[in-house]
Amino acid sequence: MKEQPFNNCKGDVFESVFALLKELIAIPSFSKSEGKTADCIQQFLEEYGVVTHRAMNNVWAYNQFYDASKPTILLNSHHDTVKPNAGYTLNPFEPIEKDGKLYGLGSNDAGGALVSLIATFLCFWDKRNMKYNIVLAATAEEEISGVNGVGSIYSRLGTIDFAIVGEPTEMNLAIAEKGLLVLDCVSKGTSSHAAHPNPDNAILNAIKDIAWFTSYKFEKESDFLGEVKMTVTIINSGSQHNVVPDTCHFTVDVRTTELYTNSEVFNIIKENIKSEVTPRSLRLNSSSIPLKHPFVQAGLELGRMYYGSPTSSDQAVIPCTSLKMGPGLSTRSHSSDEFIYVAEIKEALEIYKNVLTQIL
Repeated sequence: MKEQPFNNCKGDVFESVFALLKELIAIPSFSKSEGKTADCIQQFLEEYGVVTHRAMNNVWAYNQFYDASKPTILLNSHHDTVKPNAGYTLNPFEPIEKDGKLYGLGSNDAGGALVSLIATFLCFWDKRNMKYNIVLAATAEEEISGVNGVGSIYSRLGTIDFAIVGEPTEMNLAIAEKGLLVLDCVSKGTSSHAAHPNPDNAILNAIKDIAWFTSYKFEKESDFLGEVKMTVTIINSGSQHNVVPDTCHFTVDVRTTELYTNSEVFNIIKENIKSEVTPRSLRLNSSSIPLKHPFVQAGLELGRMYYGSPTSSDQAVIPCTSLKMGPGLSTRSHSSDEFIYVAEIKEALEIYKNVLTQIL
């Protein structure tokens, strides 16, 4: 067991987790294939005396003096990545430190947030008489909203009162996040020869429903996330030029707000279109946290800004009150030659620590 250098939460803890981030970058960890990064994280924690738990590629741990009678804060981020795109000029699995940046796949999304939360957990891990417990969860399959990620272990973590989800937000407070609802639609018609009149063309019927998706406005508009947004993204119909098709398939991407559940949005859609509509999943709901929440207030006192996030994360499958917050910039995610500034990770550790100190 290594000597624990985390009592002052300063230089040593940063150097340790920064080295961990470099190790994680060097290990391919595409969604559903994160076993080796899970091993790496588990070994890192256990070297400092932390008892770890694991299910599939999810690793979690509790503070040393966990007390089930106290409320619990979850620190969660993911260690899976997307596949590198064709635009990379650097080796995506080689951690390169240059000009104050750390390059590598997953450095920004969400390695920086993950190791910052691990460092924060270690800062408080052996503290006595805290008002809250802390549980750290490094989880899998976030990038594909997979069923074997944080949602698969949530019930095993104990009662969670509040969660911090580590994603690149420039350490600002994403107090609301849009949900995701993907709909597969089928418009029906009557097949016939194209030379003869036929008013029941599946493509034309689909166009009527697509026009509704384009023009419909939901009654409630979120102060933080704006309107529910519906976008037709795929359409397919017909087999040859002289046959009127009897089916037209199209897909709709729906981004929901905290003012509607995905089920409510789905029911409104079903009532307004003639096409058959099937949701791929109803579980990726929008989320939000009140501005008066103690963590939000503590962040605001430190000069952090708040906003509504258009991107989805593991918040969608975490049913408790949660906030998205982490180092890095969202627009760098999934980009070529992904990077994070070293200073962003240092800043994240200080902000996480200072905000939690006010609460714990």
